[in-house]
Amino acid sequence: MIRERNAETLNQVDQIVRHIMNKKGDDIVIIDVWNITSIADYFILTTGNSGVHIKAIADEIREKLKRDEHVRPWHVEGEEGRRWILLDYVDIVVHVFVRETRAYYDIEKLYEDAESRCVKTDY
Repeated sequence: MIRERNAETLNQVDQIVRHIMNKKGDDIVIIDVWNITSIADYFILTTGNSGVHIKAIADEIREKLKRDEHVRPWHVEGEEGRRWILLDYVDIVVHVFVRETRAYYDIEKLYEDAESRCVKTDY
């Protein structure tokens, strides 16, 4: 079966990045895993300064996508521990980390064969 990318997914990637920036998420990286895994089309990674900050970023993404696009995550993990919150939107998986956890799991290294793009922020 051939998977198809669609404009809606690309639009949601852009929206998620904007929502992350609204809450001042650091080190935003978009990894295109389309050709590497069937898990998702894109991983979006960002870093927060604390457990409260990553929760605020994750909540912003969830609330705004639900309100604006009527899209809810298929699965959410990590809210209790607040070290790594994962929002799974099927085609897009968002990873919101505290710095130490992101460094430990080093997802960028795991998927280094995939195309990735760092998002510039002005803050």
